[in-house]
Amino acid sequence: MSTEVKDGLRISVLSSGSTGNVTYIESPHERLLIDAGLSGKRIEKLMGDIDRSLTDVNALLVTHEHTDHRKAVGILARRYEQLDVYANQGTWDAMAPRIGKVDLAQKHLFAPDTVQTFGDIDVESFSVSHDAAEPQFYAIHYEGKTFVILTDTGYVSEHVEGVIKNADAYLLECNHDVEMLRMGDYSWPLKQRILGDKGHLSNEEGADVLMDVLGNRTKRIYLGHRSLHNNMQSLCHLTVASMMENQDFGVGHDFELLDTQPEQATPLVTL
Repeated sequence: MSTEVKDGLRISVLSSGSTGNVTYIESPHERLLIDAGLSGKRIEKLMGDIDRSLTDVNALLVTHEHTDHRKAVGILARRYEQLDVYANQGTWDAMAPRIGKVDLAQKHLFAPDTVQTFGDIDVESFSVSHDAAEPQFYAIHYEGKTFVILTDTGYVSEHVEGVIKNADAYLLECNHDVEMLRMGDYSWPLKQRILGDKGHLSNEEGADVLMDVLGNRTKRIYLGHRSLHNNMQSLCHLTVASMMENQDFGVGHDFELLDTQPEQATPLVTL
């Protein structure tokens, strides 16, 4: 299937959550996936849901080696020979024993804090604080539009805030409600890991980051990587919206606050 691509930068969050993460991005001349954290069949199904096919995807960019971000990396690389896979050296080394054989011609390095060009799209990588080998996320730039993906980090540094400031759209982590996590049945070491500087952003922390970085260009905010055990969609959305409204941010007026699902694609929209 080859579908005509409209002008502009178009995005769909195919899946976001603690069980799997995949984001699709396209321009008139390029089609990218960020992460492949579901089975190959599930990703193919979600692509079909937005009338797209993996046969047309040019590159897969991996953020880090955790299963919910790299589960189908090897499977997709072997199934789709046109698919080039990009990750930094630490991530390649960490996921190599878990993804099976990937053809050398499909393997590419994408170092942290660098920019690479994919057709008419420029992608900027930036390091984050997470308990993975060498985690990094991406800011996607196309003709004056920017889409930032930032999940799986215990905190956001001033440097990263500077890199991602005033993007047109964000997929940003709001992983857990702190009280739900503390009162839940996770082990204490796991709770400490999630709450720590190399863990995940809470709903409140995600809202704080958004209020620091969004600007007059920002029109769409996707709340992502929500925990199935320590969060609820309604609570996540209400917490972020309330905090932002209390600081006079124009939720629903100046920008849209959008929910994401573990295995349900958001509509393919043009920024």
